[in-house]
Amino acid sequence: MAERVVPEERRRRHRPTKQGAVLSQRLIIDTALRLVAQHGAQALSVRRLGAALGCDPSSLYRYFRNADDLLLALADELIGRAQEGWEATGDWRADLRGIGRRIHAAYLSNPQAALLSAHRTTGRAHETVAVDRILGVLRGAGFPDREAVRIYHAFVDQALAFSSQDAAAAALPADARAADEEVWQAAYGELPADTHPHVAATLPLLAAEMEGSGYPFALELLLDAVALRLPGGAAGPGVG
Repeated sequence: MAERVVPEERRRRHRPTKQGAVLSQRLIIDTALRLVAQHGAQALSVRRLGAALGCDPSSLYRYFRNADDLLLALADELIGRAQEGWEATGDWRADLRGIGRRIHAAYLSNPQAALLSAHRTTGRAHETVAVDRILGVLRGAGFPDREAVRIYHAFVDQALAFSSQDAAAAALPADARAADEEVWQAAYGELPADTHPHVAATLPLLAAEMEGSGYPFALELLLDAVALRLPGGAAGPGVG
C-alpha cells in the first residue's frame, strides 16, 4: 500500500463488496488474518486482500493509511484476543500467569501473524488496556511504581519472546517441524556417554521436555523471582 490518507468523512464504504458484505475495519482485519494464516506473510498485500474481499484494492485506503497501518491493526487484534475472558482475581501471581498464558496462546493461534507482529508496539486500544491491566496487577500487589514498571518490562518481553520463538516453530512446514523434533532422538540419542555424559544421562527427560514449549516453566521461574521482590518479603525490591 502506498502512503496515502483518505479524509475521515470519506473512509466508510456502505456499498456491498462482490461477496455481498459491507466493507469494514473488522471484516478487513479478519480477512487479513485468515489470509496470513493460510498463505503466510506474503499474503498481506493490497492486491490479494482486495481480491479476497471482492473489492477494489484502493477501497482499503478508506480504512488503513498503508500496509504498516494494517499490520499494526493485526498486532492489536491479537493482543485483544489474548485478553478475551480475562478477569482479575486479586491474586497477583494467578493474574499474571493468566495474562502471560493468554498472550502465548493468542499468538500461537495464528503463528504466521505472530511472526509479523509480535515485535511491534501498536499504541492502540487493546495494547493500552493490556499495559494498564498488567501495571494495575503489579501496583495492586504492593510493588512500588519503579519496580512495577521494571517487572512489567521483563514479564511482557518474556511472553513475547517465547511467543515469537514458538510461533516460528509452529509456522515451519510440517516436514521441517517433524525433522526438528526428531533431532532429539536421532542425533542426541546417538551421542556417546564418554563424550557427552550429561546428555546421555538425561536423554529421556531431555527429549520429552523439548517436545513442548519452555514458556510455562519459564513463566513460573519469573513469577518466583518477582515474589522475592515484594516489599517485606524474603528479599526486598533492591535484589538484583
